[in-house]
Amino acid sequence: MNSKYVVALSVSIITVSMATGCGIIGNDENRLTLGTTDQLAYSADSPSPLDPAAAYDIGAWNIMRNVFQTLLRPPPMAGGRPTPEAAEECHFTGGEGTEFSCTLRDGLQFSDGAPVTSEDVKYSIERVLRIEYSGGPFGLLENVSTVEARDDRRVVFHLKRPDATFPYKLSTPVASIVSDKHYPSSAVRKGFAVDGTGPYTMKVNAEGNRGKSVTFDKNPNYQGTLSVQNTGIDLQLFSSSEDMGRALKDSRIDMATRSFTSTQVRDLKRRGDDTIELYESPSLEIRYLVFNSKNPAVSRISIRQALAQLIDRSSIVQNVYPDTGKELYSIIPAYMFGHVNSFFNKYGEPDVEKARKLLADDGVKTPVRLTLSYTSDHYGSMTKQEFNEIKRQLNASGLFDVDIKGAEWSRFGNERLGKKYAVYGMGWFPDYSDADGFLSPFLGMRNGFENEPSPRVRNVLLPREQRESNRSDAVEDIEAIQDSVANDVWFVPLWQGVQFVAAQDYVTGVERAVNSSSELQLWELRRGLPSG
Repeated sequence: MNSKYVVALSVSIITVSMATGCGIIGNDENRLTLGTTDQLAYSADSPSPLDPAAAYDIGAWNIMRNVFQTLLRPPPMAGGRPTPEAAEECHFTGGEGTEFSCTLRDGLQFSDGAPVTSEDVKYSIERVLRIEYSGGPFGLLENVSTVEARDDRRVVFHLKRPDATFPYKLSTPVASIVSDKHYPSSAVRKGFAVDGTGPYTMKVNAEGNRGKSVTFDKNPNYQGTLSVQNTGIDLQLFSSSEDMGRALKDSRIDMATRSFTSTQVRDLKRRGDDTIELYESPSLEIRYLVFNSKNPAVSRISIRQALAQLIDRSSIVQNVYPDTGKELYSIIPAYMFGHVNSFFNKYGEPDVEKARKLLADDGVKTPVRLTLSYTSDHYGSMTKQEFNEIKRQLNASGLFDVDIKGAEWSRFGNERLGKKYAVYGMGWFPDYSDADGFLSPFLGMRNGFENEPSPRVRNVLLPREQRESNRSDAVEDIEAIQDSVANDVWFVPLWQGVQFVAAQDYVTGVERAVNSSSELQLWELRRGLPSG
């Protein structure tokens, strides 16, 4: 091709190969090296970075998606429906919407050759709920009452209440099928070892407790719907976007994914005669501030609302993420059904006088002193600059006296859950590509944040939108929930990402290598001929 810049005009271009079997694989030369700035580490406080019961971040899920199987797979495009993977078929049974049945594909095996049965599925789900790992994804399965293994291949889930989004949740890595030989029933598996039934086996190459690279090899025992197009993948973990970019330009890696800086994106777009192709598509990734509303520093709603009134998203995007971000005014991103600009509708443009009135009417003395916390190594090298920009905006108003503080992800997660932060920054990649994937994890009974949404949100609106099998019928409730978040300000949405992947021009399948939840699908990639 002449142009080396490829734009996917909608999320629907991200499609998934559904051919049955393991695909046509070339020789050992059909192996690729990818780069990412995602980090992988364990510590005494976070000992299990790759256990489905504990792992709950995009970097870990990118690995797990390729080595574990789930009964269902994410839909190929936002708004689609999950499709069978380890299951031959799944469906709701009865008229109540509280029983979901799946029949396993025949011949499934763990990577050590042991057969997979419905008892393994039952064990895997019950294990997550039994462990209830702090900060883990168990809340996605909180609606499961019991799991029944009816025979070797049929498993039935009994739900506490109707939930049309349950198939989406079964397609996430929290529902990965594991073996009781390797995963204890009441404790997480420590370290980097993984045993699954997915298209690849893997090994983390580490220095001490920090991963440096991950080696994926084709799993000879894999049985599923995926057509694996390579013999293996080597994933290099870079400490910075700049280091990753240099490796791509020097042809030390074949492909690079999240995250790029705006400077890198502009450079790649300009290099029309280069051998590197840049692929762009809309992303469902969001960035936002979280308030620990039980912390005295931000327990008063007027303080949270005043901060929301002052945030200038356009300035954040223009000064920090001009090519990689777009302004966001809801916890549900644009391109997702049900999205409404609730924060803009309530607060409009940044306004110091409106913020001053909110604080004065509540008798709050100014300047309000706050520390904004962020992770220094998890969301890219520009995060510190982003928080400096937020600090500048708030302090310029004269209403806040803000400091910022960064911490490595391995420490940040525990301190966040330990309620040490009053306000902190987070990123979110959807667990599943439905609007509920931005609501239940934030506001449901088992959410991972210190907030207490109104009883109407938690007891009426959320259950009602979840049980609508025709998701368009849930839009009114979904919009009402977003408006409630804008009023109570448990979160402040900041910006929404744009998804970029850069690859040498001989790499094929790049446009299919990221699914609707922004997770890597390594099996789609192969080494082909350079474009010309």
